[in-house]
Amino acid sequence: MTAVVALPSARRPLTAWRWVATRLAGAVFVLWAVATLTFFSIRLIPGDPAEAILGGPGSRATPEALAQVREQYGFNQPLFVQYLNEIGRLARGDFGTSYALKAPVTTVILEGAGNTLILAAVSLAVAWLIAIGLAVWATRGGRVSRAIATGLEIVSAAVPNFWLATIFILIFSIGLHWLPPVSAPGIPGLVLPVLTLAIPLAGFLGQVMRESLLNALDAPFTLSARARGESETGVTLKHALRHAALPGISLSGWAFGSLISGAVVVETVFARPGLGRSLLNAVLIRDIPVVIGVVMVVALVYIVVTLLTDLADRIADPRLRNP
Repeated sequence: MTAVVALPSARRPLTAWRWVATRLAGAVFVLWAVATLTFFSIRLIPGDPAEAILGGPGSRATPEALAQVREQYGFNQPLFVQYLNEIGRLARGDFGTSYALKAPVTTVILEGAGNTLILAAVSLAVAWLIAIGLAVWATRGGRVSRAIATGLEIVSAAVPNFWLATIFILIFSIGLHWLPPVSAPGIPGLVLPVLTLAIPLAGFLGQVMRESLLNALDAPFTLSARARGESETGVTLKHALRHAALPGISLSGWAFGSLISGAVVVETVFARPGLGRSLLNAVLIRDIPVVIGVVMVVALVYIVVTLLTDLADRIADPRLRNP
């Protein structure tokens, strides 16, 4: 009887292409859904977009001027027609022109994207460092250390960004005069905004990693490492921590998206220029092209980061790779 031997290598290219195609289709769907929800949500805000273009309620625009603007921007068309025009424009990569700034939305986004992405990336790195420190301390420091670390994780995860930012300003800016209370060039101006975003996220990641690290320290591969004479520090850092980080890596895409969302509050409190502050100002004045453009860019960044975390998962855990 002849045995049939499977050739997994022949299936790898097809599986890889299917994985890429699935991710691309999902990305297109997410971008379409975000654009659709943003378009209809911004139209639910009370007020006339034509009036916003002419300077807001205080501009005292004449009915003739309002009618001309509605005709120029297509506001006199049915809402569904406006939606189709907006989706078609976005599909061509055209974000339009800001109503308030009279500048291309692409320019507005490029001016603020760098600051927000740097803030989110540094905050994510700091959150990971704090989370790893808390998880290792909780698992290696005994019962008292575990209780303290667990309490710190719970409290930090529950702290609102705006409250933490206010406390930091009161202590480190007004009280101790160590750090600037508003945006300033260089590292000093980045410290408080980064900590404001990183600490709540670190509490959440720390809780996830602590449980995974406890399970990893009791797993057979760590027992084998101890039997080979590996020290407890080596077992934790070389073996257990890598496996304990897998759930956190999977959540990093979501975490990065939440950091960009939190940047709306943090950039406003610390008067820091960026996408978050631009988005808030655009919503307040009904600058529809800027709102849709910023939200679309944030969604695109979230998709890219999620894809990278998926790839990192596959690198860190060989079991996720298709045979």
